[in-house]
Amino acid sequence: MRRTIPSLQALICFESAARHASYTYAAQELFLTQSAVSRQLQQLEGYLGTALFTRTRHGVELTNAGQQYLKSIGPHLKGLEQATVDVITHQGRGGTLKLGVVPTFATRWLLPKLQGFHQLYPEITVHLETSTRPFLFQEHIFDAAIYAGTPQQLEQWPGTYSHFLMHEDVVAVCAPSLIRQYFPDASMINSYSFDLSAEQLIRLPLLQQTTRPNIWEDWFKLHQIQHANPFQGQRHELFSMLAVAATHAMGMALIPQMLIEKELNKQELVLVSTKTLAKQRAYYLVHSGQESSPLIEKFASWLQQEIQNPTSIANI
Repeated sequence: MRRTIPSLQALICFESAARHASYTYAAQELFLTQSAVSRQLQQLEGYLGTALFTRTRHGVELTNAGQQYLKSIGPHLKGLEQATVDVITHQGRGGTLKLGVVPTFATRWLLPKLQGFHQLYPEITVHLETSTRPFLFQEHIFDAAIYAGTPQQLEQWPGTYSHFLMHEDVVAVCAPSLIRQYFPDASMINSYSFDLSAEQLIRLPLLQQTTRPNIWEDWFKLHQIQHANPFQGQRHELFSMLAVAATHAMGMALIPQMLIEKELNKQELVLVSTKTLAKQRAYYLVHSGQESSPLIEKFASWLQQEIQNPTSIANI
């Protein structure tokens, strides 16, 4: 069957020229002459039947069609390059697992443990790509994703299969200095936590997470605390950003406890209350429901063993 695919050389020239907005710079990058790049792009435009570039005083710029085409083929060119590097690297032994993951979970929980996976499976290389939004498998060149959400959210993610990893227990934390500033006579119930009253809690400034705007409202409602404005305070996108802001006494934050073990152990952060927001969300390893792979199954099994291992998550 004849495939409707232009030459790979033409696509490489197109991607480079689009990225540099210049045929000249594309030629330099690809070790070709400018005329050779121009010919490749003319042939590509002829093949597609539409113009991809318009000339400007300073070089070239993409047409609307060119912008759409670049957005579509870019991930596939990257995937072809990575697949080639993987074959060269592994020579048919093991392989590469391309994993999408939420950022703070990646840096605070997963990355410190990945050396253990590498020691167990040295033939498998793990590549990480981060996002705070659900990954669309048809738009990203990766094999699986670690996603934090609710079962209802997973049901709205069509064509996928998920492995449950663990529930998320969210705790309210702040810097010890913030509590001393507001409540100098407050006493700790242990080395890492207070148990402030409802009247005290509503006096502390709040830190908000952009991707979970209702988290404080949910927490206060769950514990029947009346707060005048649970949406007030600085907003940050990532839990890691909230943790940094909280350690600098900018406010009180709601963060999954497993992501701030280091700060709690060092007493850079303390629990302000014994009240939690437990098991409303969970972490899942998600992959396309059309197929799995031995690499995904090995990684899922290793993840679940790490979670079940009581030494892998500190009992703070």
